[in-house]
Amino acid sequence: MKNTLIYQIDSFTTEKFKGNPAGVVLNADGLSDENMQAIAKELNNSETAFIFSPADDESDYMIRYFTPSIEVPSCGHATIAALYAKALEDNLCSCTLRIRTKIGILPVEVEKIDDDYQITMTQGSFTLSPEFDDKTTQKLLSALQLNSSDLEENCPIQIASTGHSKVMIGIKSREKLNGLQPDMTALTALSKEIGCNGYFVFTFDSDHEDILTYGRMFAPAIGITEDPVTGNANGPLGGYLVQNQLVNYQKDYFEFNGRQGEQINRLGMVNVKVTVNNGKPELVKIKGNAVAIFKTTLL
Repeated sequence: MKNTLIYQIDSFTTEKFKGNPAGVVLNADGLSDENMQAIAKELNNSETAFIFSPADDESDYMIRYFTPSIEVPSCGHATIAALYAKALEDNLCSCTLRIRTKIGILPVEVEKIDDDYQITMTQGSFTLSPEFDDKTTQKLLSALQLNSSDLEENCPIQIASTGHSKVMIGIKSREKLNGLQPDMTALTALSKEIGCNGYFVFTFDSDHEDILTYGRMFAPAIGITEDPVTGNANGPLGGYLVQNQLVNYQKDYFEFNGRQGEQINRLGMVNVKVTVNNGKPELVKIKGNAVAIFKTTLL
């Protein structure tokens, strides 16, 4: 294996050891699937991003994403981390880059501010499944150790996606959210039934005027017991809130901030922007800060 340049980046925060850690391999050309899976397992972050040279003129880079156990099609926080690491390494000016992923080519905006960077990722097309039936809902509540009375009444339980799907579960209480101790074995079994690996439990119970939601995300079926701060959950949440008419917005544009990671002391914030067309989410973007933890070379 060649010398491989690796960054560790905490996404959705400016404070080290908060937010969501991601590995970034900046020069992944020539690595095999087995190499990448081994590196992701060794780094043991929820996801590691691998940056490749472009294979065509339509994109600037190709990125692939691996959890410690499998490859996934897309990842919000690892995309933020990958472009932040690339910006640091190459001293990029503000620009928009085209990233080829398993869900298509996505524009990513790099904004240089006072010798630091903010990254904005355009996510994939938004989709929303039908509401869960009563039997599936009961299995889910049992696995999460929730009662039906804990649920936010106007929030249907549905699978939302901008490229990597998540089940949306709205509950009333932040105290209940932070006290969750899910049955990970039951969640893993349910994932096989519903074809979705991630469960995003969120609440509007916020004591900050500029924070709309708090959330937690569990994905044990792909080796992620709890993900600290999830771009591919908060982004689809924006589309879910719009399509279910759960929020007010003006001029076909909805924006909010979501916090995550409070219970596990990895607090971070995702800024979500949704462009709306005839009441339906048309475009979802997530924006975040990041901070570098280390840079090293794999020998």
